[in-house]
Amino acid sequence: MGLLFSKPHKDGDHGNLESGFTKYFKNYEPETKIISEATTHLIELCLEKGDINGANSIISDALKNIDNATINIAVTGESGAGKSSLINALRGVKHEGKDAAEVGVTETTMKVAPYEHPKVKNLTLWELPGIGTLKFPPKDYLEKVNFEKYDFFIIVSATQLTKHELDLAKAIRIRKKNYYLVRSKVDCDLENEKKSKPRSFNRENTLNKIRNYYLDALKENKIDEPQVFLISNFNLSDYDFPVLMDTLVKDLPAEKRLLLSLLNITEAAIQKKYNSAKQTILLKSMLDGFVVACPILSILKVLDKERLKKHLDDYRDLFGVDDKSLMFMAADAQVPVELLKKKLKSPYLLELKEETLEGLLFKYVEKIAIATGGFLATGLYLKKTYYLQLYFLDTVAEDAKVLLQEAYSKK
Repeated sequence: MGLLFSKPHKDGDHGNLESGFTKYFKNYEPETKIISEATTHLIELCLEKGDINGANSIISDALKNIDNATINIAVTGESGAGKSSLINALRGVKHEGKDAAEVGVTETTMKVAPYEHPKVKNLTLWELPGIGTLKFPPKDYLEKVNFEKYDFFIIVSATQLTKHELDLAKAIRIRKKNYYLVRSKVDCDLENEKKSKPRSFNRENTLNKIRNYYLDALKENKIDEPQVFLISNFNLSDYDFPVLMDTLVKDLPAEKRLLLSLLNITEAAIQKKYNSAKQTILLKSMLDGFVVACPILSILKVLDKERLKKHLDDYRDLFGVDDKSLMFMAADAQVPVELLKKKLKSPYLLELKEETLEGLLFKYVEKIAIATGGFLATGLYLKKTYYLQLYFLDTVAEDAKVLLQEAYSKK
C-alpha cells in the first residue's frame, strides 16, 4: 500500500493523484468493500481534480454512515428449532452465560427478544417467537413482530419444513426482503444416521439428502432461488456456517458489511475482518492529512501514543485476542492465561521501546513498498500513525490465526 497518492503534475494534470486510491480499492472484491462503488467513484473524481477537501467531505460522510449503520437480524422459525442456540453462536456467548438467549427443550421465547452483539456495536439479533404458537398465529405473525425493522430474516428449521415456515418464506420474499433458511442440528442427524446404518453410512450423502429435501420443498412451493445452509450451533467451523456468513455480508449494503465480521471461525473469516478494518484505517487516515516526507523518523507524541493504544485495544477486542477473551480461552483449555499470551505478539506491542518500534516499522514500510511497486519513492505520504495502525492490525490478525490454530489443536 505505502504511498497511495502521487504528487500532481506541475502543469495541472492531477491524473496520478487518484491512481493509488484506485489501485488500493481494486484489491478488494466488490462485495467486500465497505464503501459503495458510487462513493469510490466520487472520491476518485475529486482526486482527479486535485480537490482534496471535496474528497475528504465524501469520505467523512461515508465514515459517518458506517459508524451510524445498524443491523437488525431476525431469527425465526417454529418452536424448538434452535433459534436461541443460533443467536448465542452468532454472538459468541456460552449458552449458560448471563447474557445468553435462553435455550430449552420447550418454547422459551414468548415475545420478541433483542440481543446485542457483545463486541460489535449497533448489531442486534432479535429472537422472534415461534410462528404458529397461540399468541402468534401465522396470519398476524409479521405484523406482530414488527416486520419492517429487520434487515433480513434467518428461518431456522430442525426437522421437516412446515406449512408455516413455507408461508413465512413466501411472505418475506413478497415484501422484498431477504431470508436464509438454516437447517440446524445436522450434527445430530449425522450421528443418528451413523448409529442406525453403520455399514452404509456416508457423511456427504446424508448431508446432500437433507439439503435436497429442503431445496425441493421450496421449489415445489414456487419459492425461487432458495438458499439453504446446514449448520451445527455447537461446531460453527463445520458444515455451511462460514458460507452463510459470507452470503450475509455479500447481500448487505456496503456501509453495513464491517458490522457483520462476527466470528473468527476460519482463517478466511479473520482475513475478511482484517480487510474491512484495513479499508477503514485508510479512509480515516486520509482525513488526518498528508505529509511531504516519509514520516518514519519522527518521534511519537503523547497524544499519538494514547490514540494508538486505543486503536490497538479496539483491534484486539474486534479479533478476540483481548485480555478478557484470552482468559475465557485459557479457562476452556485449562492452561494458565500467561502461557497462552506468550504465543502472541500484540499484547506486548506498546511495551516495546520506541527505537525498537521504529526499526520494526521501517522494515514493515519497506515490505509495503515492495508489495505495491514502489509507491514510496516520491510524493505525498500518510502520517506515521497510519503505518503503525496497519502494523498493529497485521499483528493482531496474525495473533487471531494463532489462537484459531490453538483452539483446533485442543480439539
